[in-house]
Amino acid sequence: MEKQLKNILPILGIENDAILSKQGEFTLAFRISLPEVFTLSDEDYEHLHQAWVKAIRVLPKDSVLHKQDWFLQKETTQGKTGCGQSFLNQASARYFQGRKYLAHDCIVYLTKRPQGSKPTGSLFSSLIRPTLVPREMLDAQAAREFRDVGARFKRLLEDTRLMSVTPLTAADLQSQLKKTGLIERYCFLAERDDPALYQDISFDEAVRIGNRELAIYTLGDTESLPPNCGSRLTYEPYSTDQTKFPVSFAARLGLLLPTSHIYNQYIFVGDAQATLKQLEKKRLRLQSLSAYSRENAISLEATNEYLNEAISRQRLPVKAHFNVMVWSDGREQLLSKGNQVLSALAAMDASAKPETDGAAQIWWAGIPGNAGDFPVNDTFHTFAEQAACFLNLESNYQSARAGEGIRFCDRLSGRPVYADLFDAPRKEGITSNMGTLVCGTSGGGKSMTVNHILRSLYDQGAHCVTVDIGGSYLGLCDTVKGYYFTYTETDPIRFNPFYLSKGEVLDTEKKESLKALLVSLWKGENETFNRAEYVALSNALQGYYEYLAQNAPVFPGFDSLYEYLERDYRQVLKSHRVKESAFDMDNFLYVLRPYYKGGEFDYLLNARENLDLLSQPFIVFELDQIKDHPILFPVVTLIIMELFISKMRKLAGVRKVLTIDEAWKAIARSGMAEFLRYAFKTIRKFNGVPIVITQELDDLISSPVIKDAIINNADIKILMDMRKFQGKFDKLQNALGLSDKGKTILLSVNKDNREIFVDIGGQVMKVYKNELCPEEYYAFTTEGRERVQVREYAEKHGGIKAGIAALVAEKLNSKAS
Repeated sequence: MEKQLKNILPILGIENDAILSKQGEFTLAFRISLPEVFTLSDEDYEHLHQAWVKAIRVLPKDSVLHKQDWFLQKETTQGKTGCGQSFLNQASARYFQGRKYLAHDCIVYLTKRPQGSKPTGSLFSSLIRPTLVPREMLDAQAAREFRDVGARFKRLLEDTRLMSVTPLTAADLQSQLKKTGLIERYCFLAERDDPALYQDISFDEAVRIGNRELAIYTLGDTESLPPNCGSRLTYEPYSTDQTKFPVSFAARLGLLLPTSHIYNQYIFVGDAQATLKQLEKKRLRLQSLSAYSRENAISLEATNEYLNEAISRQRLPVKAHFNVMVWSDGREQLLSKGNQVLSALAAMDASAKPETDGAAQIWWAGIPGNAGDFPVNDTFHTFAEQAACFLNLESNYQSARAGEGIRFCDRLSGRPVYADLFDAPRKEGITSNMGTLVCGTSGGGKSMTVNHILRSLYDQGAHCVTVDIGGSYLGLCDTVKGYYFTYTETDPIRFNPFYLSKGEVLDTEKKESLKALLVSLWKGENETFNRAEYVALSNALQGYYEYLAQNAPVFPGFDSLYEYLERDYRQVLKSHRVKESAFDMDNFLYVLRPYYKGGEFDYLLNARENLDLLSQPFIVFELDQIKDHPILFPVVTLIIMELFISKMRKLAGVRKVLTIDEAWKAIARSGMAEFLRYAFKTIRKFNGVPIVITQELDDLISSPVIKDAIINNADIKILMDMRKFQGKFDKLQNALGLSDKGKTILLSVNKDNREIFVDIGGQVMKVYKNELCPEEYYAFTTEGRERVQVREYAEKHGGIKAGIAALVAEKLNSKAS
């Protein structure tokens, strides 16, 4: 005969944010934000384990800790790809749409049973005898005392600074118009937050909820347990010869179990003294019977050891039970999921018991607030320390909101997550600057990673200035329609630092940068620059811009400046009777003659295109052909410095990103090391992000520029696969200031999986996948043949975006066929 669930449900109601059961039990609920998986050290796991043990110890007798971890397989939703999104954003949204991952939710229920209540046996479950009435309801004083216990429990867990604990209110516990409450979610296995679909629940041959069958695998007796347990174990796939990568002891029953499931963890705190007295009586009985049976002798030895440990080490005796619930529409699929559970338990050296007869009672006791109704015959004696080893301690990677970070993927499922590398860490006090060091061997994914970071920052409104040697950013620059400066014999590099964009004026900063440029062109490295020459150049620049204002057809540039100096400013000097010894105009013009029309470098400072550098948000300077040129390179680096400093000071409220790829070596050689120091120490005050990329280990170890100017002022480090340096990793570790925890996590990076290591302030260390959609890959690729192919398709289809789209479509079609 069918029964209405509401009539037999063991929950009486929800009052004052607590669950009251019909048995007189009082339950508080907490949602716990656990640390991210694969980000903890051995010490972190030991710290967490001790915190849980302390939290269990504050629970009064006749109480139950029920930790319920939900792992539901969901699909990534990237939202609609509107026309306002960029080409690459739309492509990546399509690529990641529907990617499966396990969503995790951790709820802890603390249940206080009525004083003097007896443990529930198999024949007295409220499921079988729903007409039982509570012997007593908790009075107000007892409820207040238990709430105080809950507050201490919360504080002990949060003191680790690895977890956050949020008390749940009545609104969280009970269903609302468009939201499923926790009780309904469990009863109907609701996998979404929308209202639960009410379904039939059957206990005939197995537990069935609607058209889904439920299977339960339990660790409920000592024979099923592993011989040893601890706060963590070694995860072999991420370990190396030098390092052992830790995960929690129960990790294989959490996120590492790749199917939808619920992991229930019960710890029952009783009267410790009464438990020890019962065991003493049992020991005496076994002692008298030990001569008649080897089993009795073994049981006597085990009981003795248990009592000795309880008394000598002040252990808290508890009872415990752990189970994993899986479900499926089909029998074969359910068996497959069950095999996954059995394999996970076998990896822990445990053997699970598939529940049959007792499955209904165990499921029933899992209803939020009904843990006190758990059948005692499915529990086992242990200590709080051992029971805490079986608690799930990890959760998914956390993600910033889309648009507030860089999109990477978690290394477990490839789910897109957004990492806020710059703003959130500074607000939280984790970092003091936004300096970023990217290091990795050739082919390790540096260029792909930095291209992706720059593209993300550009889409978020940042101005990006990149100095490169090797052409790694040409594809991205074309995609965002930025300025790309490079040198070839047929098309040499051109600038026009004398051009003022609309709204720009000749302020002191601009004048000083132009003077510095002219002095660098005029004077040798060891030549002096006197005060009279300084004044003369200042007056010359001031007069030149006044001349331009009065002569609108004259185009600003070095040519017109040279002509003004030769024709007009020479007369100004004569009228002021400036002696040749104070300012040698003839020498000045003679030395600068190669930059005037017809001279050897007449192209360099007379550009008539790509002029508005201040308002252009994406600029790349590719210096490979001139990095060793004694004249061009110093001039170009001065122009780059002037440009970025101008952006820093004039673009208030805009993020500015200065990226220096392998060009930092040439810049340091040319005497610009001081600029690197300045950049890493100063531009954070102007919302600036300096990024330096290098690939040589010796650069990090031996270069004073890298060590003093960059590493010491780079709170963000992005490192690639370093396993080839295992033999000399100590030097790298010391140079980067990595902890042993950082070393273990870094050496787990696998470039074949496109993984990168991110260290933020030495406090947050984790590995991400830098997985790109095909369109992003072809926009960022530095592989020679692929770059040529992208160029060909861009010419054929009328643009870089259309070319990449056509190339990707062709690749997909060829795979499909």
